[in-house]
Amino acid sequence: MDTGNNTDIILDHSDGNSNPLKKPVNFILGDGDGDGDDEQDGQIGFSEEASDLFPSDQPDSLSSLGREGGSRPGSSTNLNNMFALAERRKRLRPSMSQGTVMAHSRFQEKDFTVGTPEEFVRRFGGSKVINKVLIANNGIAAVKCMRSIRRWSYELFKNERAIRFIAMVTPEDLKANAEYLKMADHYVPVPGGSNNNNYANVELILDIAVRTQAQAVWAGWGHASENPKLPELLHKSHIAFIGPPDRAMWALGDKIASSIVAQTANIPTLPWSGSDLKAHYSGKKIKISSELYKKGCISSIEDGLIAAQKIGFPVMIKASEGGGGKGIRKVEGPEEFPNLFRQVILVQSEVPGSPIFIMKLARCARHLEVQLLADQYGNAISLFGRDCSIQRRHQKIIEEAPAVIARQEIFEDMERAAVRLAKMVGYVSAGTVEYLYDTDGNYYFLELNPRLQVEHPCTEMVADVNLPAAQLQVMLPFVESTVAH
Repeated sequence: MDTGNNTDIILDHSDGNSNPLKKPVNFILGDGDGDGDDEQDGQIGFSEEASDLFPSDQPDSLSSLGREGGSRPGSSTNLNNMFALAERRKRLRPSMSQGTVMAHSRFQEKDFTVGTPEEFVRRFGGSKVINKVLIANNGIAAVKCMRSIRRWSYELFKNERAIRFIAMVTPEDLKANAEYLKMADHYVPVPGGSNNNNYANVELILDIAVRTQAQAVWAGWGHASENPKLPELLHKSHIAFIGPPDRAMWALGDKIASSIVAQTANIPTLPWSGSDLKAHYSGKKIKISSELYKKGCISSIEDGLIAAQKIGFPVMIKASEGGGGKGIRKVEGPEEFPNLFRQVILVQSEVPGSPIFIMKLARCARHLEVQLLADQYGNAISLFGRDCSIQRRHQKIIEEAPAVIARQEIFEDMERAAVRLAKMVGYVSAGTVEYLYDTDGNYYFLELNPRLQVEHPCTEMVADVNLPAAQLQVMLPFVESTVAH
């Protein structure tokens, strides 16, 4: 985030500005096996009454499916409830092969068939067809996107090539004969070298999308996936971005801004240089002024020492736009602070020009995540959680799912908080809220990653959901008349 200008972050997700429907509909997940009638197996897609499918005590989460009554997987209590749990999972389980986000219960009927994305959208009164997607990424991200969406496409259309993919290729990828190039329907050569020349170059991505007549762009993770300029420019050109809107990305993709939003949503945070800062939230708009943002920043060693003394050592010096172990230093005492602060400021190759803030170090804390999926109508749901506590140099090594270290009631509260945060800023698509969880059972908001994370297959396995396909589907708006009442 550029704090050098006076532009305020204003998020407006009121119905008049962002919702094409007359009234919002609830986003739900359902089974797509097609065996039995709709009343028995549950609806797939949008419903006016999500309470028919979600347990009344946990409407925003699927976590209770795996840990009935707070029991751990494999416990005697859980085994005794096996049959009841199986029936609930039959009604609630999102399907990995069938569409996870549909707009009509007829999709579950045995005679339901559609041959093309155009017919699918027309069948449900949709206003936008997406059958050509530009992948603004390479490597495993591009491979995973194509494999996942083609699997869904084959199950729905009986044609895995119903959605066509355009890939970007550098001379280096071409020389390496990268796997994703063999899978793509078309590819466009781009300059090699730094990713600023190719996969992170938003102007280049926009130009390719326009020239190839792509209806949507999928950025995956890394590169330009968290650059709010990409969805902003694509929106102006009437091209869908398969991810969150730029306004939500501005607010949540930056660690300082997202912490302020979290505090506004009354989500616990560790003591930091912006503790107690809250944005103005009217219920439909949330505003983070540049002045408010700067109050959470540290611009000098002197200011940093004052903040660190107030917070209490040890502390972490963090670059607001950092991640993956970049732009972060642990400080045990005041004598170390000046040198380590300079390292974060001067190591421009890590996070160039990023604002800096200071946060209390949480010792012996676990790193837990909540996977979110949100639609375009202000609805969001959590899809279990992950435990990524096993790290080296602040980088994740092993990811576990579901996260079982936290008691069920605490983790469900974490999920509700994550959903509340997403709804507050009008978040759309997949995202991940990260928390620190201490030995006393307290949790603290860390950040929200406004993108699909590389470790998302863990969630796909435990929730039986196809996340790249779900990302694509939530970008297909359907009219209210197709919603089953």
